Amino acid sequence: MENIEEIVGNLVIWIQNKVKDAGANGVVFGLSGGIDSAVVAGISKIAFPETSLGLIMPCHSNPMDEEHALLIADRLNLDTKKVDLTNTFDTLLDATELNKEHKMAIANIKPRLRMTTLYYYGQSLNYLVLGGSNRSEFTVGYFTKHGDSGVDLLPLANFVKKEIWEIGRYLNLPDIIINKPPTAGLWENQTDEDEMGFSYEILDNFIETGKGPKESIDKIKRLHSISQHKREFPPVFLRNK
Repeated sequence: MENIEEIVGNLVIWIQNKVKDAGANGVVFGLSGGIDSAVVAGISKIAFPETSLGLIMPCHSNPMDEEHALLIADRLNLDTKKVDLTNTFDTLLDATELNKEHKMAIANIKPRLRMTTLYYYGQSLNYLVLGGSNRSEFTVGYFTKHGDSGVDLLPLANFVKKEIWEIGRYLNLPDIIINKPPTAGLWENQTDEDEMGFSYEILDNFIETGKGPKESIDKIKRLHSISQHKREFPPVFLRNK
């Protein structure tokens, strides 16, 4: 990425201006232990050194996720709060009468509970909620509608995954965070690339050049098409007057 220092500087100013325009005092975001949330944390700490808050929200999560989140927080000297959503998740699931066989529907409860928690803190503190979705994930709809997309600002949605890693290195984030396989942490041993069915390298290359293996391109185009509703405001019925 060219002029990474300038790009990061502009991104910091953009967040500061958006927060100021909203009459807010700072920013809050989920700190999952992954590279995307780590980059959001790093940028936020520069933009708002005293009013950036990372929420660690385990929900039947791998304990390593919290360890990595705390490692990021320590590197950035970032304020964090932990809200364990495991019991909340269990209570909600137990209250339903469904047969609990739809794995993805169950998994998507987790990011939606996190969204609710982030907005509770955001409204209480007069902070804007930041999301970590990048351009690669945004293109194929690899995010939960009204979950991790339920935010006030998407600072990384114009950067493909390889650029997120570059920014992470520029911000001097821990190597273990930059080098570990990306995962949404929806279930044990889940990884982004396994679930999507192609690598970030292939996806990023297609986004930037329109080229790649035909089978992967066809799948990327299909995922982009069927996920269009996730990138748009809900349709509104137009009355005839």
